[in-house]
Amino acid sequence: MEILTHDLIILGAGLAGLRAAIEAARVSQGQLDIAIVAKTQLVRPHSVCAEGGTGAVIRPEEGDSPELHAWDTVKGSDFLADQDAVELFVQTIPQEILQLEHWGIPWSRRKDGRIDQRPFGGHSFPRAVFAADKTGFFEVHTLYDTLLKYPRVTKYEECMATSLLVEEGKYCGLTAIDLKSGEFLAFRSKALIIATGGACRIYGFTTYSHTVTGDGMAIAYRAGLPLKDMEFVQFHPTGLVPSGILITEAARGEGGYLINNLGERFMQRYAEKMMELAPRDIVSRSEMLEIEAGRGFPGPQGLDYVHLDLRHLGREKINERLPLIREVAIKFAGLDPVDKPIPVRPVAHYSMGGIHVNKEGATPIEGIWAAGEVACVSIHGANRLGTNSTAECLVWGAITGKKAALHAMKVSSLPEVPKEKARTEEHRVMEEIFQRKGTEDLYTIRKELRETMDTHVGVFRTKQGLEKALTQIKELKERLKKCSLKDQSRIYNTDLVSYLEMENMVELAEVIVAGALAREESRGGHARRDFPQRDDQNWLKHTLAYHTPSGPRLEYIPVNITIWKPTERKY
Repeated sequence: MEILTHDLIILGAGLAGLRAAIEAARVSQGQLDIAIVAKTQLVRPHSVCAEGGTGAVIRPEEGDSPELHAWDTVKGSDFLADQDAVELFVQTIPQEILQLEHWGIPWSRRKDGRIDQRPFGGHSFPRAVFAADKTGFFEVHTLYDTLLKYPRVTKYEECMATSLLVEEGKYCGLTAIDLKSGEFLAFRSKALIIATGGACRIYGFTTYSHTVTGDGMAIAYRAGLPLKDMEFVQFHPTGLVPSGILITEAARGEGGYLINNLGERFMQRYAEKMMELAPRDIVSRSEMLEIEAGRGFPGPQGLDYVHLDLRHLGREKINERLPLIREVAIKFAGLDPVDKPIPVRPVAHYSMGGIHVNKEGATPIEGIWAAGEVACVSIHGANRLGTNSTAECLVWGAITGKKAALHAMKVSSLPEVPKEKARTEEHRVMEEIFQRKGTEDLYTIRKELRETMDTHVGVFRTKQGLEKALTQIKELKERLKKCSLKDQSRIYNTDLVSYLEMENMVELAEVIVAGALAREESRGGHARRDFPQRDDQNWLKHTLAYHTPSGPRLEYIPVNITIWKPTERKY
């Protein structure tokens, strides 16, 4: 086992991780030895799949304001967002947009040459700054190109973290496996930023890349860090049937209609004012109600759907503003949205919950920060507004990069790797898992987990369904221990990667279901048919889940309300 030493390690290389690395390098001015440890190649994170835009108030003279952005975010969150964090967010994101502009991102433009913005669900003004419908792709590549000018950043690509090393409540380092060589590695550093993304690959019908399996959340959870509000999962209203690929909300922002099998724009029944641009939780529930009432279209594999109609936008506008959506529809649904409506239904899209952090991105363990979707800061509360996720990655990437760098510069000596813990983990990953002779099939277990989550932990939930899901997940955890690896090689062993991912996913699925079962109300992305109303008296609070050998232990902390008291959400 090789032990690698750096001053600061950033785990993950999406928008949050890249932005953190740039800020840490900028602040330290070459004083720190920085490393990025990424499961994928550095320009292939899930962030490139973000399509529609990044939300910010960049022209307040036109009537918008950071205060209004904050109000929309808090209202959209169903009042579970921490309002001090939201205030910091809306004040900071405009300068991040301009910073990306200075670094060379090709933002889409108005005819006068200024940065363009388009409407998005739940926002009072057009705030989505965008680069056609490939915003995340251009943001990632702009950040990566900028990072290249800093020489003291070592990049470990295709390197999967397996555990955090914490000794007596203090961060010491982490362990990982180099997928290219099959070597087991231990890292030590003065500070760590976790930026590994969300956990929605535990669902079968999801917009996520196959690599995004909640690894950072799971290793943090097992190391003693609490996970916050994990029961809140966002279902995006427009997942392409049957693949689950995201059809960006920008399609509705540009004027697309949602249509049922009667030809009606049915959102008028559910959100009379904002229609298709109501927040995502409302639109997704509305779609499911239409489908359940028999007003959807029959789909493959039980994936009944509604139509997203862009035909009235015309070929020229679709090609200019939504070129990727046209390409995706042609390639993966066999239809051209210029001529035919797109089949869509709610799809698992985003984890509102994550590692519990304060508004500076710091976790309860000194020396560890978290940023982006892996963290719960919490600005999204029970429901995230579109465009606020890429924005969050930029804001807290910069904040945590700076804070972690300053911490690392103040710490005089590097911690020692707890060798016994590291060797125990090496033995588990490199020997125990390989030596198991069980008869269970890993990929059958993964399929069953995703079917369980799709069936019982979706847009609508019930006590009976959640209890069944929890029982099934516990059974899957036990069956996973009886899996054997068919591939016994060390280099690029995808069986081993899938096994480690499955350990993480089943752990997080249990946390999500436990939190959902306990929360006896409906709020944002968590809709209980048996408790259909929001209950501010009993449930205006954050869930914290702590790891124990028998499953998650739940505690609760209050929501930070600084300005706005909860009111009814009307759109």
